[in-house]
Amino acid sequence: MSTLACRIRRTAAVAVALAAGSVLAPTATAAPAGHHHSGSTVTSAPLAAGLYQSSYSARNHVLWATTAVGRPPVTESALLKVDPESLKVKAAYQPPVTDEQTGAVEAVYGVAVDDEHNTVWTTNTRDNSVAVYSQRGGAHLKTLKNVAHAREIVVDERRNTAWASGFGDGSLVAFDTRTLKEKKRVTVEGSSPTGLAVDARTGTVHATDLEGDRIISLSPHAKQPKFVPVGDGPISVALSRDGRTAYTANQTAGTVSVVNLRKGEVTRTVPTGAGTLSVATDPRSGRVLAANRTAGDLAVIDPRRGTVVETLPTGPNPNHVETAPGRAFVVDKSKAGPAGEDQVHRIRLGR
Repeated sequence: MSTLACRIRRTAAVAVALAAGSVLAPTATAAPAGHHHSGSTVTSAPLAAGLYQSSYSARNHVLWATTAVGRPPVTESALLKVDPESLKVKAAYQPPVTDEQTGAVEAVYGVAVDDEHNTVWTTNTRDNSVAVYSQRGGAHLKTLKNVAHAREIVVDERRNTAWASGFGDGSLVAFDTRTLKEKKRVTVEGSSPTGLAVDARTGTVHATDLEGDRIISLSPHAKQPKFVPVGDGPISVALSRDGRTAYTANQTAGTVSVVNLRKGEVTRTVPTGAGTLSVATDPRSGRVLAANRTAGDLAVIDPRRGTVVETLPTGPNPNHVETAPGRAFVVDKSKAGPAGEDQVHRIRLGR
């Protein structure tokens, strides 16, 4: 397959997560139902159409979720403030309108909380920008432009930095979370950065390169990034608690790569299920969670043994997994709600 054809195929894999539908009113959420699976408990509830990602705020005990519906011009998008206990929407904040004639809005996709400054950062993929919102009242604080096809964002609270991945031009862009200004930009020619994770101890940011089948690692003082080959189609990355091991969700291969970052090599490859799209680590147990979009489930991995210890059903098309101590949250694109809404799943992880 040619390089161009490969890039087109993988770009389509990223775009497949942008599903159509309509945003459900916050008061219309149904009561969740519980299911038990080998020590873990899955609680599911319809939330809204067009779910994309979520991020948990420990400071406010809130789950922030993004929704965006349809193709440009996108007129329905919201930043949702969700109660992690009831799985009901507490508030829905609409992004700014960008075109009065069409009603297009600055649609939100990727999301990360900054509890240090009580803000929420989003990627506005179709507008090639990122934005900052207040966690306190949902106010839109600023839009920062020139991030080509901004896909994901991650916050390094210790260093007052938010990193965004520019899938469109191979860039990693850093913003100051105090001044809300760009402070660093690194472009890797020919790359397609997607998922992001930052090591809180060292400040090193790691990005999956979907085109290059590798991790791009950029430390704060390095002049050039380092590269580590991983599995086929890496689209999401997470780190171990000590930051020495990375885990990549390899969408094309349907696997998770366990990567020794010091040695710069894959030590284990764990088959997880078709269409592995998102990966996260449980800060309590150290286990790795992989959302398998095509398979429609969540794999719980013991990284020491390199085995899947639980497979939990999430419904069709899980799109993103987020963790809090002892819990995980998965948003899907199932349209399985009574009015065609997508769902949120809360998993209380077994020991």
